Amino acid sequence: MKFIVYDNAHDFERKIESFLMEKEDVFSLFYGVLQAIKAGHYENPFMATIEEDGNVLAFFQMTPPHPLNLIFVDENRLEELIDFLIRNMVELKIEFRSIISLKEWAYKVAKKWEIKTGKAHQLLMDQGLYRLNNINEALEHSPGSWRNAEKSDSPLIEKWFNSFENDAGLPISPIEQVKKRVAMFLKEKEIFIWEDNGKIVSMMKKSRPTKNGVTVGLVYTPKEERKKGYARSLVTAVSRELLKDFNFCVLYTDMMNPTSNKIYMEIGYERIADSVHLGFDIGE
Repeated sequence: MKFIVYDNAHDFERKIESFLMEKEDVFSLFYGVLQAIKAGHYENPFMATIEEDGNVLAFFQMTPPHPLNLIFVDENRLEELIDFLIRNMVELKIEFRSIISLKEWAYKVAKKWEIKTGKAHQLLMDQGLYRLNNINEALEHSPGSWRNAEKSDSPLIEKWFNSFENDAGLPISPIEQVKKRVAMFLKEKEIFIWEDNGKIVSMMKKSRPTKNGVTVGLVYTPKEERKKGYARSLVTAVSRELLKDFNFCVLYTDMMNPTSNKIYMEIGYERIADSVHLGFDIGE
């Protein structure tokens, strides 16, 4: 077996795209991030494969400080491939603080990494991955309407971005970094909001388009406006719009939040996979 590190995203994509396309919905995060790497949106990305006789057995991707994303093609050799991955990551001194992958794969990697390095793992997010093909048109929407966010909405979106991170248990991004990200989101017309009587009450974002799908995320409603159906109405309306250009939408949910999972299933999203985000000795 060979552990091959790529410095050209186009070469990397040519090697792995057929595997990504087989499960474009399940591997949408990996595929979408790869498109962003190709577009030059990330500095110093890590891209690698495990190959044998020219055949891809596994592949990996990381855009620091984001997690290492892991996909294993030959599941019959999973234990062997994980051992080979860990050995090479140590030898090459590739550092990572967290991993994201399908639940079974992630936990097996984490346990072996702990044995090798002594770094204990902890659950950062237990995630459900959902796919939408068709909207449940029987849903009634809340008062108000949706629109694309505008530059004048930036201060509120920036505030809500940090609030979303806080609710999700994620590290809080510095405000200067948030300002840059929100400005990019608005430039790309990726943020959508729900307004009721002229007041912005909920937001969401589209991201990581692939050949046939697009991801829905950053769904946030401030506490004082919750339990009014705003988020469900916004996600329903924008998902309907996105399905005009894409075959499907996907989104990740926090499995510890039964309310949000229920809402998305009411819209028509169906669970297709279980994923986890695991961190290693985050407190150090």
